[in-house]
Amino acid sequence: MSEEVGITTTIPVEVLLAAGVKPVDLNNVFIEHPEPERLVAAAERDGYPSNVCGWIKGIYSTVLESAIKRVIAVTQGDCSQTHAMMETLQAKGVEIIPFAYPYDRDETLLRAQLQALMDYFGVDWGQCEAERASLVELRSMIACIDEATWQEGKVSGFENHYYQVCCSDFCGDVEAFSARVANFWEEVQQRPGSDGDVRLGFIGVPPIYTDIYQVLDEIGAQVVFNEVQRQFTMAPSLNCDLLTQYQRYTYPYDVFGRIRDINEQVGRRRIQGLIHYVQTFCFRQIQDLLIKRGVSVPVLTIEGDRPGPVDARARVRMEAFVEMLAGRH
Repeated sequence: MSEEVGITTTIPVEVLLAAGVKPVDLNNVFIEHPEPERLVAAAERDGYPSNVCGWIKGIYSTVLESAIKRVIAVTQGDCSQTHAMMETLQAKGVEIIPFAYPYDRDETLLRAQLQALMDYFGVDWGQCEAERASLVELRSMIACIDEATWQEGKVSGFENHYYQVCCSDFCGDVEAFSARVANFWEEVQQRPGSDGDVRLGFIGVPPIYTDIYQVLDEIGAQVVFNEVQRQFTMAPSLNCDLLTQYQRYTYPYDVFGRIRDINEQVGRRRIQGLIHYVQTFCFRQIQDLLIKRGVSVPVLTIEGDRPGPVDARARVRMEAFVEMLAGRH
């Protein structure tokens, strides 16, 4: 059985696959846990303050409850609280492998980070490029699922979210995940299309709320764009080399590249409004003001703290937002 190596967010997973190790996205394991709230509480019992990101606390406890002994932690381009989490995990005997996305997409710095990761795992550029090429068919199929979401209305917002967010680690088994995706795609092709709801985009980090997509469905909104999840698929960069692929990946870099991508998709997908999900105590909340100034449609900011269902206040605000958008068209 391959060794499991945890990752704190999307990293150049091709390196791990080339090395024959199993990538495990700790975010996905945490949020899919039967008791994610218990994991947050366990971190707080260990001394994590209450005003720390719920994702960070969940990841910390997820690692300690698992058999994972090595974690690739993204030290630049993701969560500013990752550094302290790395140290608390190191104190528990977990080996930390740092990886950083340079803020300005600097090619030399990004190449050096990729090289360091390859050197650590004992693989070279040729092996990693071969893995990248082998993933193109799977990533392309996920892109087809995304297109069926906004072009035909055959895929729900949650399904779109799920299959795209899984591209961070392919559920630890590329072959098995590819088979699941192929089966789902066959099912999708048999579904009738729909095009009657208010068309929303979902931007920002994947939500800690466990039912937000289901709530949006219930109140008459069709999520036809998941911004960050789509970036996890690398779908915009399937026909380029590994270095360029991770240079074009918008999430870890400046917000202005994300805004350009969002506006392009708003026009292309005929999006009427955006839900901007922000995590409590996350530095990315500051970027909300730039996003609202920079995008071309109304934005509703929804903040989440701990895992669980959408609270009553957030639901009422989303209902009012959808009603307002419906009245404008």
